[in-house]
Amino acid sequence: MKTTRLTMTQALVRHLAALRVELDDGSLVPWCGGTWAIFGHGNVAGLGEALWEQRAALPTFRAHNEQAMAHAAVAYAKANFRRRIMAVTTSIGPGATNLVTAAAMAHVNRLPVLLLPGDVFASRAPDPVLQQLEDFAAGDVSANDVFRPVTRYFDRIMRPEQILVALPRAVQVMTDPANCGPVCLALPQDVQAQAFDCPETFLQPEPIRLRRPEPDARELERALATLRGAKRPLIVAGGGVLYSGASQALADFASKAGVPVAESHGGKSSLAWDHPLNLGAIGVTGSPAANALARDADLILAVGTRLQDFTTGSHTLFGHATLLSVNVQPFDAHKWSGQSLVCDARVGLQRLAAIDWRAEPAWTERARSAAAAWNQRVTELTTQVPRDTLPYDAEVIGAVRESVADSPTRDIAVCASGTLPAELHKLWRAGRPGGYHMEYGYSTMGYEIAGGLGVKMACPEAEVIVMLGDGSYLMMNSEIATSVMLGRKLIVVVLDNRGFGCIQRLQLASGSPRFNNLLTDCVPEGGVDLTIDFAAHARALGAEAVHVADVAELKSAMQKARAATRTQVIVIDTTHTRTTDDGGCWWEVSIPEISQRPEVDAAHRRYLDGKSTQRL
Repeated sequence: MKTTRLTMTQALVRHLAALRVELDDGSLVPWCGGTWAIFGHGNVAGLGEALWEQRAALPTFRAHNEQAMAHAAVAYAKANFRRRIMAVTTSIGPGATNLVTAAAMAHVNRLPVLLLPGDVFASRAPDPVLQQLEDFAAGDVSANDVFRPVTRYFDRIMRPEQILVALPRAVQVMTDPANCGPVCLALPQDVQAQAFDCPETFLQPEPIRLRRPEPDARELERALATLRGAKRPLIVAGGGVLYSGASQALADFASKAGVPVAESHGGKSSLAWDHPLNLGAIGVTGSPAANALARDADLILAVGTRLQDFTTGSHTLFGHATLLSVNVQPFDAHKWSGQSLVCDARVGLQRLAAIDWRAEPAWTERARSAAAAWNQRVTELTTQVPRDTLPYDAEVIGAVRESVADSPTRDIAVCASGTLPAELHKLWRAGRPGGYHMEYGYSTMGYEIAGGLGVKMACPEAEVIVMLGDGSYLMMNSEIATSVMLGRKLIVVVLDNRGFGCIQRLQLASGSPRFNNLLTDCVPEGGVDLTIDFAAHARALGAEAVHVADVAELKSAMQKARAATRTQVIVIDTTHTRTTDDGGCWWEVSIPEISQRPEVDAAHRRYLDGKSTQRL
């Protein structure tokens, strides 16, 4: 066996740089799009040297915040529909533990990212090394053990030759359609720099060819029988439709069988927004069209969705119907005692479409009518001009969308938390698969700008529009500077409602008084009521920024931003007191059984009413 003398990290980096993935068209492209790195004493000498040697084949990008660069890496994978990934490296200590939130977010969303934090010395010779966590009861514990519950695969490389086993296992997890998720390989500082005889075959890996699991014959036969018996079916499209590349198969099946489609947050953009059977968003943030048909459906065909509580209305929306779940992950396919069809989403839809069957014609016609009416209502909501009041999210979304003359098929909207996910889920019109990029599995405040940067790196031809509130902006904004530094232009639209407006509405709806959410409610005696100039702050980070006075100015600023080459930040004052009331359904938020406030007692009675309709 021919070998080359390399350090462990040199072998790791060269393997990553050489990996190719086969796309659906048969072409081979680099699987790893690069490595995000913030260097410290725990990774600069070992892994840093290896990355420098391979910088032409595997580019390294420097960010300003460890959590943010991991968000960017995860967003890159999501925008590539899990076909490509990025790696992330930090030093030991706070740099490593700053990655934990992003790891949990990737785990929840079933998205791949390769985390490469430095670790303490395997030899233990200099213990305790700078930033080392010492467990009084366990000598083999380091801070990196916090990654175990938030990754799909964890390993600590204690000898250099272990990378020959650990890295292929990590790649297998990240490319597995069912078990896809984040991976952590903790890299002790001394082992990073130790050399071994690396087999040259390890440096020339075979291309990655992603699997499309076929369904079990008996499960498929049962699923077809269930489908034949349905008269009022509804498809709930989840993120698995996008990751499988099943958008065309979904459109073909829906059109042929006359089955309406509703989309979860993860699945939105699976079907063209103007498809006559697209009912729009479903669930807590769903459209009236989708939710009304969900309540009357006799079969829910859940495709590639993990049936999160926002999709199911905390299991109150369609608990009466037969549930047939097409999912590559058995854990998801068997949820809520549903009937399962474990397979790739595209394959599953194609197999189900093979039979001669259609939904009841009256059901299909009702769906077409409801979809058309909702699309007309979306136009009304997003094009009205507010008078004598601050605008709310719908009017901002409309101005963003209407700021381009032709159909905005290049636009990708990025968001994660607050009020905007509800409004965008209902009102954003995605022009292509992936045109709606929402992190709503973990709803990570601060994901938005960093995530937008990852999306731009995955889709450089797209106009990436990050929409976020002032709260999320304050949580994490440093990658505005990174986007400018890297020449990856973003358009960032900041809706300033002066605090956590979304949670204040929930607080009031729960019967509690306004408390600790809006900035004005948080000023103690001797404190100062803040007025934050977000545009000035963004300019200080290198962006071009403006604070617009109203929706008309926003539309004009958006047109200028589209023509610009540098990252743009547009700030507009909005109100949190208005939202789109159309649609929606119950969501379980526990209300105290005992309170001194009658408003809480009333909210608890409403809570019990909702619980009474919950499927168990």
